[in-house]
Amino acid sequence: MIAVRVKLTFPEELVREPIIARMVKELDIVPNIRRADVGEHNGWIICELDGDAATVDRAVEWLRAEGVQVDLLGDVVES
Repeated sequence: MIAVRVKLTFPEELVREPIIARMVKELDIVPNIRRADVGEHNGWIICELDGDAATVDRAVEWLRAEGVQVDLLGDVVES
C-alpha cells in the first residue's frame, strides 16, 4: 500500500460534482483530505490517495480524464 500526495484543481464546471465520492466508489481508493479551498467558481484539494500502486495510478488517470488537474506533490509514503 502507498499514499501519494496530490493537489487536485477543479474547474468551475466540476466544483459541484461529487468527483471524490465517485472515485472512491468506482476505484476503491481512500482519499485523506489534508487541506482544501472550494468556492463558487473553482476549488482545490490537497490529499493523499491511499491504495496499492496500480490503483493509485488508475485514480490519477481517472481524475485527469474527468477534467480535474492533478499535480503530484512528490510525497509517497509506503506502508
